[in-house]
Amino acid sequence: MKILAIDTATKFLSLGIYNDGAVYEYNLEVGPKLSSLLTVSIKRALDALGLGINDLDYFACGLGPGSFTGMRVGLSAMKGLSWLTHKPLIGISTLDTLAMNAGADARMLIPVVDAKRSLIYSCFYRNTGNGLKKLSPYMLVSKEELLKKIKSPALLFGDALDLYREDILKNTAGLVFADKDRWYPKAHNIIKLALVRIKNKKFDILSEVDPIYLYPKECQVKKSQKPKLRSKN
Repeated sequence: MKILAIDTATKFLSLGIYNDGAVYEYNLEVGPKLSSLLTVSIKRALDALGLGINDLDYFACGLGPGSFTGMRVGLSAMKGLSWLTHKPLIGISTLDTLAMNAGADARMLIPVVDAKRSLIYSCFYRNTGNGLKKLSPYMLVSKEELLKKIKSPALLFGDALDLYREDILKNTAGLVFADKDRWYPKAHNIIKLALVRIKNKKFDILSEVDPIYLYPKECQVKKSQKPKLRSKN
């Protein structure tokens, strides 16, 4: 079995390939250069393993929440490859992938991603022994709202800590911040989650796979509307 997995919802391109039990991972800080680097990076990674697009059996893609542009670029590319090869595409929440960075930690697990506009993307998780259990919906909250919801002890990780570290520590005791290398999605975790979905035969309908937008609709990209013609009479 061969899987190509990517997440582009943050400033990092996290790219992984599962090749008959072996996992290869590539993480690159791309920022605004994502569009020009994505297809090149995918080709280089496949070439390094002697694989072509048609050798892949599944595609797995991070759906966010995160960068609007990053999510759309990554998902569009993976949808295109899925359609071209007639192979299934599996959408994975970026917050779920981030929560996997905590390993077997027994505390409440709280990824916190900078959502801009003084807001935070987050979700609460707990390790159950049989994988991660979501304790909340995916959230778009202010720092104050998040602090009201947190119950210690908890492990926090994500780039929102760069902005709100001191405020969080000041207002809530019993919290631990993970090292920075666990603040961003890792492709090997996307692959782990995708393997579970494949085992359970839970596949997505390609036309229905969309980024996870938590902002209100008026903040999202809207289709242009044709101007209405008015009579001069």
